[in-house]
Amino acid sequence: MGNVLARRGRLAAYKLVLVQAIVASIISTLFFVMWGAQYGLSALAGGVIAVLPNFVFATLAFSHSGASSAAKVIKSFYWGEAVKMLLTIGLFSLVFINMKVGFMPLFTCYSLALVVHWVAPLYFKQS
Repeated sequence: MGNVLARRGRLAAYKLVLVQAIVASIISTLFFVMWGAQYGLSALAGGVIAVLPNFVFATLAFSHSGASSAAKVIKSFYWGEAVKMLLTIGLFSLVFINMKVGFMPLFTCYSLALVVHWVAPLYFKQS
């Protein structure tokens, strides 16, 4: 039963990350078409910075479930959140050090991907 619950939570989280990735790629494509390659790549970098840590969090946080492993569930959520924060900081650092980015498309795509992460569960059918 515990593995079924963990798998169900992980699939729901992956669905949310997929919606986030789709929105980030649409925004990146729009920036690329409207303002060129540098803005498109900057927006893509912002999307990756938003999506990749959430994917890692979903993988780590939903590795355990059930009342018998409550301590493991809490520990995996805390561990997932810590890795997510460190990965976000590291990715921002890598992008700022190694790329010539446009700040507006980077933060626009990053922000919109985060907004999708907060809003999309309202539209998912709960089963």
